[in-house]
Amino acid sequence: MHSRRNFLIMSAGAGTLLAVGAPALAQNSEGRVKAATAVTQVFGEGAKLTAVAVEYDAPVDGASLSADSFAVEGRTVTGVFPSSTADPADRAAEGPFVIVALSPEDENAILALKVQQQGGPGGPGGGPGHAGDIPAYDTTYPSASATVLQLGPVMLADGRTVEAGDSGLKTTKVKNLIVDDFRQLEFNDPQTGKLLRYNLFVPKDYDAGRSYPLVLFMHDAGATSDVTRTTLFQGLGAISWASPEDQAKRPAFVLAPQYAEIIADDDSKTSDALDATINLIKALAGQYSIDTNRLYATGQSGGCMMSIAMNIKYPDFFAASFLVAGQWEPALVEPLAKKKLWILVSQDDAKAYPGENAITEVLEKGGAKISRAVWDGTWTVAEFRTAFEAIDAQDSPINYVTLAPGTVIPEGESTAGASGHRNTWRIAYTIEPIREWIFRQNG
Repeated sequence: MHSRRNFLIMSAGAGTLLAVGAPALAQNSEGRVKAATAVTQVFGEGAKLTAVAVEYDAPVDGASLSADSFAVEGRTVTGVFPSSTADPADRAAEGPFVIVALSPEDENAILALKVQQQGGPGGPGGGPGHAGDIPAYDTTYPSASATVLQLGPVMLADGRTVEAGDSGLKTTKVKNLIVDDFRQLEFNDPQTGKLLRYNLFVPKDYDAGRSYPLVLFMHDAGATSDVTRTTLFQGLGAISWASPEDQAKRPAFVLAPQYAEIIADDDSKTSDALDATINLIKALAGQYSIDTNRLYATGQSGGCMMSIAMNIKYPDFFAASFLVAGQWEPALVEPLAKKKLWILVSQDDAKAYPGENAITEVLEKGGAKISRAVWDGTWTVAEFRTAFEAIDAQDSPINYVTLAPGTVIPEGESTAGASGHRNTWRIAYTIEPIREWIFRQNG
């Protein structure tokens, strides 16, 4: 009989822990199961449990496995294969781990305990609050425990066998893909007196003899928290730049502060976290070989607003910025006319869409060359690439892309409230050509 699947919420300063304790898989004297690890992956809508890695005491023969070799309580198994580690990317013909892949489309795959409903412009509450406010932290990302059941015999490469059993093994470890590659640190800013918690990705095989760009990602009001890794679990804003695929093409530092307060508000004001973040980047540039001519800012909703405010106050600091679903007082944005910007917003966004229209009108009056396009949020990777190449061919320093009505809203989800707002960044950071464009810009 399968055990009932439960979530265990154990918020901690550096993240969350897994539930522990359940009978082990049945096994004979020939082979032994050592442990099981829950594997999570971050998508545009947040972190999901996407696999369980079962570790044996010797490499497993992949030929003995099939998709119906294992079951995970309450989940859809999509594949089973050996791996040299608990990372599904390390798939092998033989390996001590068996990866039980799970469908990310399962209703209970998402790890968010409660989804913030009014995180930023366009929210039903009219805004995130005032800059400097400490809101209720009502979105958490607990790790999920899972119980895995072996349904048939597993052949080890050395000839031994682990027989099926009717009791399950509960995960006792967790591997958060890409998230675990970030370091959780704190910065005490001597100038503002501010304490900033932050996540830092340092390029693999970092070489102090070469120079690296840095991407700053700032989260929206819905991810405001004093749990440092919240911004990493929420979506792809930071994760996308640090993926193995992106890093192989564009090695870079990725900085993702975790703000415990509202950093920017609908009155076009910011907290002093703005200056503290700039000072943090300066401190990191003194510690690591970071190219200060290749500093890039991006953010969603309140993080987008903070990016705008930073570019206004420090016009020569960032080489380019990716602005996702934000707004600002148009009378204040004229300094952005000389910046390199990629702006993305949904036409279903009741505040950010008219807000960005007003901003770009001011920038054009200030002499900025702006290319415009309307994209479809349901496009394939290839379709986004084709659309990007069309607007990029115009060679404008500022590109303003809006997503057509209805195309960012998942099937079956209401368009009411802030749905068009939040779902913009669910898609925004999946579009690789925009990341490519950002890295092409130099200060």
